[in-house]
Amino acid sequence: MKHRGRHRRRRRGRALRATLAGTALALTATATMISTSQATDADDPGALKPLTAAADTAPLRLTEHTVPGADLNRLTASMGPAVGVGAVLADPDGTLQDAGECTEDDRRALPVEPAVTAAYCWPERDTEGWRAGAVTTSGDADDGRWGAHRVVLSGWTRATGTPAEQGLARVAFVAADDGRAPRYTWALLAVPADGGRDLRGLGSDVSGMVWYQDKLLVTAGRGEGEALYVYDLDRVQRATVDAVTVGRVPGGWSAAGARYVLPAVASYATADAGAPRPGGLALDRGTAPDSLVVHEETAPDEEGPTRLWRYAFGPRPDRGALLRPEPVAAYETELTRVRGVLAHGPDWYVSRAAGTADERGTLWRQNTEGADPVRCGADETYRCWSGPATSLSYWQATGDVWSQSGRMLFALPLAAVDEALER
Repeated sequence: MKHRGRHRRRRRGRALRATLAGTALALTATATMISTSQATDADDPGALKPLTAAADTAPLRLTEHTVPGADLNRLTASMGPAVGVGAVLADPDGTLQDAGECTEDDRRALPVEPAVTAAYCWPERDTEGWRAGAVTTSGDADDGRWGAHRVVLSGWTRATGTPAEQGLARVAFVAADDGRAPRYTWALLAVPADGGRDLRGLGSDVSGMVWYQDKLLVTAGRGEGEALYVYDLDRVQRATVDAVTVGRVPGGWSAAGARYVLPAVASYATADAGAPRPGGLALDRGTAPDSLVVHEETAPDEEGPTRLWRYAFGPRPDRGALLRPEPVAAYETELTRVRGVLAHGPDWYVSRAAGTADERGTLWRQNTEGADPVRCGADETYRCWSGPATSLSYWQATGDVWSQSGRMLFALPLAAVDEALER
């Protein structure tokens, strides 16, 4: 069965590449018009600089805060029994479209190089007013499947609407099974309030997200005070009232239009308000124990450098702290506008957002010895990646990297990234 599934993915990848050939040629032609000398990141950022001084690592220390079990039990008693991922997937809100059915404007968000092997777009009607954020998968959770499903989690943040609506965060549970169009279901991210008698929406750009075992870690906006929130994927609650508000309402519970809601079970705070905050997250299973890879949240106009670091997961997350509080490694990169990171062996892959709306982003591989960019076009420009450059998530079982940009959700092999870097 595994071999047949792999062959189906290969055939689907060949068909997708043929479908997108025209778009890819157009994107490459555009890339050739942007010379290397015009790219502001053309200067080699050099090797990663290890940070070992206490003054550099102490601000990265985390403090865990758990939501009392009594609060969660009170919430469940009022909202009804919690459901799991399987129940959410069995109750979809909609279906993603294959890349060939997406608009040309949507497909422009795909990388020029390397070529994607899977790509889908979100319906406009279901994402209007929302901004795409981080991606994680059941490849992070365990061996690649959650029950019978291959699952992608896609984070979004409300960008328009009333003041109460702006900044709300939600996650789409996507069943990305072989042979079927991906189906998705929305769940709002929330935080228990008033001792579990109410809920409030999480305020976050969802710039980073990692699914580890049965927990979901999500970056939090600065207005939250915390740096990370933790969600239990066996503790999904059903909303009973369709309203724009969040929490308890006359007649039941509302999740700002979503039919499901995830209440946080814990959070992590950094040392103080001025400490570096996580901007993007990824899971690295190549360390012992597994580790959480982080890039620093920075403003678009910051000149750098940008910090990268990692935390080790606890030996038994089900019976203690999910993360160990001290960073186990920290580095600086001269790259700015970092929007995605993953680590594989000694290498760190860093995506960099475009400087303006009509530019493309860049993708770099860095380690303590040097740095290489993905190149494309006749003049080998560095502007080959998706412009918004959202998060990166590595699915170890398949070797694929997942990301999303605009309304496009896509995947490509990490091996293809390495090939593009070695041109």
